[in-house]
Amino acid sequence: MRFRAAVLRSYEDPFAVEEVTLRTELAVGEILVEIAGCGMCRTDLAVRRSAGRSPLPAVLGHEGSGVVVRTGGGPDTSIGVGDHVVLSFDSCGHCPNCRGAAPAYCDSFATLNLFGGRQEDVPRLTDATGGALAPRWFGQSSFAEYALVPARNAVRVDPALPLELLGPLGCGFLTGAGAVLNAFGVGPGDTLAVFGAGAVGLAAVMAATAAGALTVAIDRHAQRLALAERFGAIPLSATTAGLPERIRRLTDGGARYALDTTASSPLINGALQALRPTGSLGLVARLHTALPLDPGTLDRGRGIRHISEGDAVPGLLIPLLTGLWQTGRFPFDELIRTYPLADINEAERDCDAGRVVKPVLLP
Repeated sequence: MRFRAAVLRSYEDPFAVEEVTLRTELAVGEILVEIAGCGMCRTDLAVRRSAGRSPLPAVLGHEGSGVVVRTGGGPDTSIGVGDHVVLSFDSCGHCPNCRGAAPAYCDSFATLNLFGGRQEDVPRLTDATGGALAPRWFGQSSFAEYALVPARNAVRVDPALPLELLGPLGCGFLTGAGAVLNAFGVGPGDTLAVFGAGAVGLAAVMAATAAGALTVAIDRHAQRLALAERFGAIPLSATTAGLPERIRRLTDGGARYALDTTASSPLINGALQALRPTGSLGLVARLHTALPLDPGTLDRGRGIRHISEGDAVPGLLIPLLTGLWQTGRFPFDELIRTYPLADINEAERDCDAGRVVKPVLLP
């Protein structure tokens, strides 16, 4: 079948919306999804800085949502034609972590999602000249009108929900909310400091507010802090003098948890210093340089770890988040601006410039 998709041909060039061809012989356990919307995540844009590790040319996009139009069947496929689905990250399903309900730590996570997919995933997408495009990105490649995905990646959702806006629940919003609800297990009376009020950080703020926690949000941009305050956090500029001490005063002796979305070494050290004894810091952004820690930052039982995809089982967390949205307690839609797929380069520029929190592309 032929349809439009946004193709990234080199690490420096803009996206090009082109006609592509998909070989649609569905394997057992696969589904074909007509995409209603796809969020743009900074992981998509980080391909430009992947030093050639993520293969190009490729159709990116890994926050897709849409309607199932065909299935490959199979005993483990409960999703059928006509179902509304949110697409999340890929995982093998059989390694120890997948079997232990930790698919975000799948032994094959990097291979399946970032660096070319399964060995059996021969290139199914070609361009108008017949040239092969890279295997599906995050099991999706959903900057397109259609995506062929493993049913394992898909989560069925209520058809009454605004389908075109749901895609970011599969990665960005799932990461922030999952860090709070799963990795930290935040509950009433807990204290949390969120460093960086972008899509992931603001999802964390909303989840913490829904869980009854006191949250401090730290960012450089006044408009992001205004959003964090609207969602229940105490706003604090990242340039505040004596930032860790200020957070400790606001949280009655130090935050129990901190989440860093910035990958900034000074802010990570500040986050550790803002924790109370035995407090925990979670990192979600990838570090690109060595992380120097100031003396004493890990004293008194403080800990630090990386959190992948919010420690989420998407089939459990996504319905929880849509349920919270339906009751007005997780208003993720207020972070979204939609763009036609043809305007993908404008969406990227707005994302890079901080003019939008979460772009969603509509094919």
